[in-house]
Amino acid sequence: MSEFDYDLFVIGAGSGGVRASRIAASHGARVAVAEEYRVGGTCVIRGCVPKKLLVYGAHFAEDIHDARKFGWNVPDCKFDWPVLRDNVLAEVDRLEGLYGQTLDNHKVTVLRTRATVAGPQKVRLADGTELTAERILIATGGWPHVPEFPGSEHAITSNEVFHLETLPKRIIIAGGGYIANEFAGIFNEFGSKVTIVNRGDTILRGYDEQIRDRLLQISMTKGIDFKFNAPFESIEKNDDGSLTVMLEGYEPMQADAVLLAAGRAPNSRGIGLEEVGVELDDKGAITVDERNQSSVPSIFAVGDVTDRIQLTPVAIREGQAFADTFYGGKPTVVDYQNVPSAVFSHPPIGAVGMTEAEARNKLGSVRVYTSDFRAMKNVLAGRNERALYKMIVNAATDQVVGLHMIGPDAPEILQAAAVAVKAGLTKADFDNTVALHPSMAEELVLLK
Repeated sequence: MSEFDYDLFVIGAGSGGVRASRIAASHGARVAVAEEYRVGGTCVIRGCVPKKLLVYGAHFAEDIHDARKFGWNVPDCKFDWPVLRDNVLAEVDRLEGLYGQTLDNHKVTVLRTRATVAGPQKVRLADGTELTAERILIATGGWPHVPEFPGSEHAITSNEVFHLETLPKRIIIAGGGYIANEFAGIFNEFGSKVTIVNRGDTILRGYDEQIRDRLLQISMTKGIDFKFNAPFESIEKNDDGSLTVMLEGYEPMQADAVLLAAGRAPNSRGIGLEEVGVELDDKGAITVDERNQSSVPSIFAVGDVTDRIQLTPVAIREGQAFADTFYGGKPTVVDYQNVPSAVFSHPPIGAVGMTEAEARNKLGSVRVYTSDFRAMKNVLAGRNERALYKMIVNAATDQVVGLHMIGPDAPEILQAAAVAVKAGLTKADFDNTVALHPSMAEELVLLK
């Protein structure tokens, strides 16, 4: 008999924790996972899944309008926020049930309670119960960063935005990253007056400059207002429930809601890590090696709490690699090169590999190919909105080292193209592929 209660104890039942638990159990390990909120984590409960459903809902605003150009006699339509909100939350409930069922089917013990680290191989539950495990895996994800300023308690984060009682007529969104730009597009299509305020002067830092400039241009054309170099001074709640927002260097603004989308921090504080000697960086991220092992040999971490690449599929890969390495006899290391990403803005962005600036800094000599065009659907609909595809090529080897796209269905197209970039294919390989016509994706093999 083992000297431990479990072979593996996982704290956090999000994407990474669920995958690690399920795979480790399938390899024969005795596994328990503790989750203090809901099984599924950020992505399923309050992140990419409900957000993408809101994105789908928002697209109908333009689709219904454009349908008239395609011969459909569409009457004026009214958007009903509570209907979409409640349907989305019901889908979240359904998915949570499936995640729980998956864990049950793999004989994983699910403890719906808070757990903290009480020792290198010991955890403590909220009721004081202590359990031992040969290995502990931290998969607690991230948490919205809330800047400190007077009245910040009157704002909401991406955790609460899915539960709004009413659709705000005026919403101020703080931040310049993907969360801010995605929700800006969503609420703008729903009919809210949207203002993005950013402490800096750049949106979507890390994405290719031409692509993010195109999103800024299109967003402004759609009516989204941007205020740059605008740190918060305060938020005051008025008698009628509205908010007065004071920004440094700007006149006071009135809003019905303020959404703080200024990034996410590793959710590592207050769970006993530092007390047992787990090393954290200055942002609170757990420092791990390529095997996801922390400075304490029996404690491991995967997902956003390690702040490597904050993407759900990356957390899943890390959870799988951990379980296969330590319980499946298949040592696995996650490859972080050429990880594709998307921004579900209006229109969406897809990207993989190096930006033009990164490629010039690293490779020196590069070739850049672009296609700037109107999607066929937009032409007939009378929309001037233009898509932009950009390919970065290593001039010395002809290898495609980056693809960046903004336009309808860009993420759907980019996923397949990312395989080619990951495989190290060349510009000639793209050129030698026959175009699929008429499609937007064919632009990738017609770049000159």
